[in-house]
Amino acid sequence: SHTYRQSAGIRPGDLEADPQNRLLARAPRFRLDAEVIRDQALFLSGLLNPQVGGASVKPPQPEGLWKTVGYTKSNTAIFKQDTGSDIYRRSLYTFWKRTSPPPPMSIFDAPDRESCTVRRERTNTPLQALVLMNEPQFVEAARGIATKLLKTADAADDDETRLARLYEEVTSRRADEPTLGILRASLEDFTGHFRADPEGAAGLLQTGDTPPDPELAPEELAPWTLLASQLLNLDQVINKN
Repeated sequence: SHTYRQSAGIRPGDLEADPQNRLLARAPRFRLDAEVIRDQALFLSGLLNPQVGGASVKPPQPEGLWKTVGYTKSNTAIFKQDTGSDIYRRSLYTFWKRTSPPPPMSIFDAPDRESCTVRRERTNTPLQALVLMNEPQFVEAARGIATKLLKTADAADDDETRLARLYEEVTSRRADEPTLGILRASLEDFTGHFRADPEGAAGLLQTGDTPPDPELAPEELAPWTLLASQLLNLDQVINKN
C-alpha cells in the first residue's frame, strides 16, 4: 500500500503531533529478517537459486557444530554440507536442526523453533556486522556483485561511474557526492592494500564455493569485492526504511 511504501523518516512536526504514528504519517522502519538478508545478498550477486519446492538443503556452516548436540547414531550427528546450486537456494529451504540452528540465522534473531513465536525480536549487535563481513556466503556474494559490475561495465566507464552504479544497485538509491567521496576513498585504500599484497587478494577471492572469474585480475576484483561487502553492511541495505 501507499502507506507502507512511505519513508520512515520523521518530518518536522510529526513527532509532536503524532508520536505513536497512529495517523500513519510514516512507514515502520525495521531490520530485515535473517532469511531476507541472506537471500537479498545472494540475489544481488546473481547466485540465488530460485527453484521452488523440494527437499531441505544444507548451506555452509562451521564444522563440528552438530557433534556436541547430536546423538552419535543419528543421521544428523555430523553436518555434511550440500554442493552445487543447492547451497544457494532461498533460506526458506535451509535444513534446520533445532538444537543447533544455522549460526547466521540465529545471530540475526531467527527463532530457534523450540516454541511458537508471535513476533521476532530484532537486535543490533556487533556479531551481525561480523557475519556480513566474514561469513563465507556473504563474502562470496560480495565477490559476485563485484564480478557482475566489472564484467558488465562499459570499457569507457571510469571508477566514478562504476561506484555510482554499484551503490545504486545494492541500495536502490543514488549516491550523493559525500557518499561517492567515501566510496572513492575506500576503493583507493583497498586497491593500494591489495597491490601490495597480491597473495591476500587471491586468498580473499577463494572464499566460497564458486571459483573467481579467471578473466578478472585478483588485484582488481579484490578491492571491488571489499567495497561491495562494505555496502552490504549499510543500514540502507539491511533495514526496511
